[in-house]
This record gives sequence, structure tokens and C-alpha cells, in this order.
Amino acid sequence: MVRLLLKWLLYAFALLVTARLVPGFHVRSITAALVAVLVIGLLNMTLGLLLKLITLPLGILTLGLFFLVINALILKLAGNVVPGFYVATWTAALIGALVLALLHMLLSLLLDKD
Repeated sequence: MVRLLLKWLLYAFALLVTARLVPGFHVRSITAALVAVLVIGLLNMTLGLLLKLITLPLGILTLGLFFLVINALILKLAGNVVPGFYVATWTAALIGALVLALLHMLLSLLLDKD
């Protein structure tokens, strides 16, 4: 349970870092970041999984790069739902999805050293 809370906080921190790095990607507060991480996770578990399954041949053809487009869509949707979290353009969503993917990869490397 503590590990799950730590991941939640670190992913919210990654969202705040992404907001500082990517123009057009706005997070108003840490509370908005925590709620946004929850919404992004729920959207990824439901809609994201369905979209990735449907577009699997395209994902294989592009060596997985199309999944960044799906993650950008999830970020835009979360930006429309969560107050205090806003993604201005599709370009910001795409760059934000790439930055978040890299940060999540680094955090996974640090946290999963069992």
C-alpha cells in the first residue's frame, strides 16, 4: 500500500515536471496533479486499453509510436475532465505524452530494483 502511494506521488511529480518542460501543458496545483494522475490511470485502464487493442496492427507497424498518439488523446481527455489540469494543443499533448513516458520509464527503473 505504501508503495502504491509512493508511485502515485512520484507520477504526480512527473506530471508537474512535464508541465514545467512542455509549453501548453498546465497543472495548477499538486492537488490537480494528484487527481489528474488518477484520472489518467483510469482512462488508460479502460479507454486506453480498448484503443490500444483495436489499433494493435497500426501500433506494430509503427513500432509502438502510434501508442504515443493514444496516450496524447488520454492526456487531452483528462485535461477536459480535471479542473486545474489543462493541455492546450495536440502538439503539447503529444510532447507531454513522450516526456511522461520517459519519466515513467526512469521512475520504474528506480522503483523496481527488487
